[in-house]
Amino acid sequence: MIYLDHAATTPLHPEVAAVMYDVMQKCYGNPSTTYTIGREARELLENARKQVADLICAQPEEIIFTSGGTESDFLALWGVVCSHKEQGSKKGRGSHIITSSIEHHAVLNNSANLAKYLDCTVTYLPVDGDGLIDPADVKQAIRSDTTLISIMHANNEIGTIEPIEEIASIAREEGVPFHIDAVQTVGHIPVDVNKLGVDLLSLSGHKFYGPKGVGALYVRQGTPFTSLLQGGGQERGYRSGTENLPGIVGLGKAAVIAQRDMEKEQQRLEKLRDALIKGIEEQIPGARLNGHRTKRLPHNVNFAFPNIEGESLLLGLDLQGIAVSSGSACSTGSEEPSHVLRALGGLPDQYLNGAIRMTLGRSNTEEDITTVIEALATLVKKLNQLFSS
Repeated sequence: MIYLDHAATTPLHPEVAAVMYDVMQKCYGNPSTTYTIGREARELLENARKQVADLICAQPEEIIFTSGGTESDFLALWGVVCSHKEQGSKKGRGSHIITSSIEHHAVLNNSANLAKYLDCTVTYLPVDGDGLIDPADVKQAIRSDTTLISIMHANNEIGTIEPIEEIASIAREEGVPFHIDAVQTVGHIPVDVNKLGVDLLSLSGHKFYGPKGVGALYVRQGTPFTSLLQGGGQERGYRSGTENLPGIVGLGKAAVIAQRDMEKEQQRLEKLRDALIKGIEEQIPGARLNGHRTKRLPHNVNFAFPNIEGESLLLGLDLQGIAVSSGSACSTGSEEPSHVLRALGGLPDQYLNGAIRMTLGRSNTEEDITTVIEALATLVKKLNQLFSS
């Protein structure tokens, strides 16, 4: 198997698996208890919190552990909006959210629910043909009642990296909290919450060789934020429930490994990515690269092919032992064209259903790239002949 769907999930790193197994076997204490094994569990928990914080240059007390990116996005949006609702007019802010038309559904659907249940209004910003948001559009969209801006750091389908620092500067000038979904960037490229200037950030462990079912939400100290999940008061009262200690320790170890290996791995993957793009463009007439050519994730390649179903490409490659995605893993089974591709200005209709996403990882080699280019070129040629006959 040549696995090219690392944006959907990554295999568990052996070093992560080892520490998780050790915790599951030896450290079963509840971190909220005061006896010895509980204190040992608490120490492991707080060490992992620091490891995650160090990865994004945050303070440990600014990290809230969650079940993953979707929950982190939920907590960010609802936590800020409900905080403003609680404070009423004290802050002079109402309930207006700014986001983009290409966000992950965890942001889009929660924005829609906030509009439905809390009478929020939502502004969906457009993107250009490369999937980039214009910071000027953000500035223009801000109103006196704007509560939150939520823009993804990099798009999960087309890999475009957004101008977060510029948007953050605008948000800071206007006094509006700024959240980014960084699920696709943390662990793959340097992420510094202070340099970026963001107030909230979502991340997920299984996107960078950690375990599934664990993630984190960064909340800058002083950001308006309220608790949504009430109970025993874990995670400083922001996310009650007995902590998933093996998962959290695994997330911390994955953060350490990412920090250790990131620079070298980023450079290696960029070379493989560029070779894959070059090979496809040279060997497959009509192939269209989706996303910005240079402002993109080091491991993301998304191509659309005219008048071909992406699902046919996915299944055809799978028969040859190559795993790719036809879009976002969270939208599997949808027969509708990707909302991200629809948002790209000027993408001809014949390309909308013919996109595949190939995302590289630690296991991929130059030989894999050569094999994939040849297999894809042959498959596209066969499908074109089939559909034209």
